[in-house]
Amino acid sequence: MADLKSTFLKVYSALKAELLEDPAFEFTPDSRQWVERMLDYNVPGGKLNRGLSVIDSYKLLKEGKELTEEEIFLASVLGWCIEWLQAYFLVLDDIMDNSHTRRGQPCWFRVPKVGMIAANDGVVLRNHIPRILRKHFRGKLYYVDLLDLFNEVEFQTASGQMIDLITTLEGEKELSKYTLSLYRRIVQYKTAYYSFYLPVACALLISGENLDKHNDVKDVLVEMGTYFQVQDDYLDCFGDPATIGKIGTDIEDFKCSWLVVKTLELCNEEQKKLLCESYGKADPESVAKVKAIYNELNLKGVFEEYESKSYEKLISSIEAHPSKAVQAVLKSFLAKIYKRQK
Repeated sequence: MADLKSTFLKVYSALKAELLEDPAFEFTPDSRQWVERMLDYNVPGGKLNRGLSVIDSYKLLKEGKELTEEEIFLASVLGWCIEWLQAYFLVLDDIMDNSHTRRGQPCWFRVPKVGMIAANDGVVLRNHIPRILRKHFRGKLYYVDLLDLFNEVEFQTASGQMIDLITTLEGEKELSKYTLSLYRRIVQYKTAYYSFYLPVACALLISGENLDKHNDVKDVLVEMGTYFQVQDDYLDCFGDPATIGKIGTDIEDFKCSWLVVKTLELCNEEQKKLLCESYGKADPESVAKVKAIYNELNLKGVFEEYESKSYEKLISSIEAHPSKAVQAVLKSFLAKIYKRQK
């Protein structure tokens, strides 16, 4: 695994070098230095799970056949395109949420002398993706499908972000809007498509598969993405900030989180009144009151039950798939996230 990661990081360096010499733009020393620093700060710093999943999935789809260096390189390039997409989303997401930390360091827009230049940096990151794809995949039969896939998933993610943002409009804090069906819609579009479906779809395309024939795979991965986000919401409140790399602020941010949706389902009138008064306030006392309600309702236990039921349901959906190779891909994805702590 460490070996695969070091190979993967070398591909990042190669792609960065290409982008810094892009003939479409005459770089000045200052602009080249800015882009390099911006890339190094935002693109390779995460866990790289999405990017590495393209290579893992591709290997499993090849059913034990050794991948050539060229095949590993191309799968890595697609993996990095997903990491670039992730960086673009996060840079802008942090501005929108007015966040402070990301991956254990200050958000890019909070770095001295960056500020709102970060908004344009997000646009630059987004524009790097088709440039990378054109350079490395233009001659491939599936090139147009790749472009379509990235465009489609970006649209779905931006639309999910929109639903999320308009649900938490300042001055319109109305908890009654928060339902499980709204939550699932936000999660499906904002997280599941790009984090779960996109890496596997990339691997299927470079394996010569037609994505239209794999809608069942998409359904399983979107369900898996929903389970992943529920875990994320749980960890935002109950996880260790030192382990997850950030201090959770879902309560302060009035987020449509799985925990608050479940609380609204399970609480009595008194708890609901206290929740409505305290949720979405930044002071520690209000946050503590919300967490106390979560504990009264034993949301840890409710989450554990949800986790085991989701796992059983996902396993039976996966095992219903006719292809053993596709089953292996889906099971490896599930194994990476089941009972995770960060």
